[in-house]
Amino acid sequence: MKVFWAALLAVVVGSVVTGLFWLFTFIGIAGSMGSSSAVTVMPNSILKIDLADNIVDSPAINPFASMNFATMSTNRTLPLLKVLRAIETAATDDRIKGIYINIDYSAVGTISSAALEELRAALEQFKSSGKFIVAFNDVYSQTAYYLASVADKVYLQPEGSFDWHGMTSVLLFYKGALDKLGIHAEAFRPTVCKYKSAVEPYLLTKMSDANRRQMQELGDGMWNTICSTVADARGTTVAALNKIADTTPTLFPEQALEHNLIDGVIYRDQMEGIFEEYGVQRNFMNEFEFITLGDYCSTVSAATETLSAPKIGIVYAEGGIVDGQSTAIDGNIYGTTLANTIAKARKDESIKAVVLRVNSPGGSALASDVIWREMELLKAVKPVIVSMGAYAASGGYYISAPADVIVANKLTITGSIGVFGMMLEGGDMLRNKLGITYDAVKTNPSADFGANVLGMSLRKPTAAERAMLIKSVDKVYEAFTGKVAAGRNLELQKVLDIAEGRVWSGTDAVKIGLADANGGIKAAIAIAADKAGITENFRIEEVMPEMDPMTQFIQSLGVQARSLVLSDELNDVCADYQTLKNDILRSGVQTYCPYRVSF
Repeated sequence: MKVFWAALLAVVVGSVVTGLFWLFTFIGIAGSMGSSSAVTVMPNSILKIDLADNIVDSPAINPFASMNFATMSTNRTLPLLKVLRAIETAATDDRIKGIYINIDYSAVGTISSAALEELRAALEQFKSSGKFIVAFNDVYSQTAYYLASVADKVYLQPEGSFDWHGMTSVLLFYKGALDKLGIHAEAFRPTVCKYKSAVEPYLLTKMSDANRRQMQELGDGMWNTICSTVADARGTTVAALNKIADTTPTLFPEQALEHNLIDGVIYRDQMEGIFEEYGVQRNFMNEFEFITLGDYCSTVSAATETLSAPKIGIVYAEGGIVDGQSTAIDGNIYGTTLANTIAKARKDESIKAVVLRVNSPGGSALASDVIWREMELLKAVKPVIVSMGAYAASGGYYISAPADVIVANKLTITGSIGVFGMMLEGGDMLRNKLGITYDAVKTNPSADFGANVLGMSLRKPTAAERAMLIKSVDKVYEAFTGKVAAGRNLELQKVLDIAEGRVWSGTDAVKIGLADANGGIKAAIAIAADKAGITENFRIEEVMPEMDPMTQFIQSLGVQARSLVLSDELNDVCADYQTLKNDILRSGVQTYCPYRVSF
């Protein structure tokens, strides 16, 4: 027995030591990867913006998030706030002579509409410094051109192309597939929520008239915002831009030049002559000094901020809203976790105001209400400002409603004030397709209500159960609209008129009272400081949830393993499947908006 216990102790101690060794080894690797050699900004530098680094709303708190374990390299991400601060700094940095926009075509799809809008606004502000901005691309997509149009001069490669074709929203409908499988979908939503169309793909084979109307108006409004921005920059009109999209969605370089969309057709090497025209001097190797946006961001810090200065706290709400608590960062907002993070900002006396950055389509009504309550407690003791990102809809709007001020980007998708519940009944499929039948004993009539296989109910609800479900969604809708009315200081009837599950652009949200102003996170921070009575310097503190390093590490390994097994094409299919699965398996009453818009 002495030998046994000694051996057992050795195994336990050895396992613990080995585990700690590998943990600290990977942490060391992550640290070494994250800490590159110091970047030096040389005199006469040109700040290059290529979007090669992924610009995201919230900073990563998972130390392994950017690690690629297959190549043992890192994929750099840039928090939006740091990017905006870097461009602001570049305007007064004597070493930076101007900005060169040369967008990596493969990276265009990685930036959200809100981040793109805020980046463009920052570049517009940069121009007031008197420094130049020039743009060159081999190919201009709409996204790339929307950003590049801010430049003083825009150039295109002689054999390149220029896309300007408008926006579309494509929805997939699954009713036909469910019918073939013998799966019956049933939705429960308030009668007035005719625009709450998240359930339509499982009930219809095409858009309802109400959904088509709201999506058409949303798309038209967002496209008009984009065209207006470009038209102002290029000295043309919205009508002229729409005519191009109607008749010549892809232009040759000469056509783009004829329509005054660009200023010249040149090769990349000829950009050197452009830089010389702006007075940029070459280095001792007779070359121009470029510094990428990512590298320049690494040189910009908050070192000038006084440590004793009051703080503005920033809390990030990014992803779908789900119930419970989690120490892992998996792209979801866990109701209890976010509520605890907001509470941490509320209890920190050095934080004088809080900005909640919302980038969420919503989700669980219960989790949204948990967060809403903590927002109410926060508002009672210090100013709270909401900054809406690409979308802050349904549950994303639910948690925003208590704020003192709501600031939305013009391209934000918001509103969708409505609720629904949905269930899939798969008894027929199991019986007819697989030969599986269902039987049960129960103590009460509804004891088996909710019994399911693969997320599908085994039977249809009874009349009493159906009435209960309808009453549940009506109750949540009543609470939702009432809280919006109270938070926004609106008459309940006005809220009911603009609710009905309808989505709105950020521009329209301001017009109807769902938001107070159009702008980005910097505007929200300025308002927060003003509300807190801070007239001098203040510090920004990003309040993040507590992190479990081991959970994050294991999670990162799992993501990497899946990406290694699947090709890029299969990864895209799996991402669509995961979205579909999440939609189907959502339980309880939902405040969720499924729409994403890109252009």
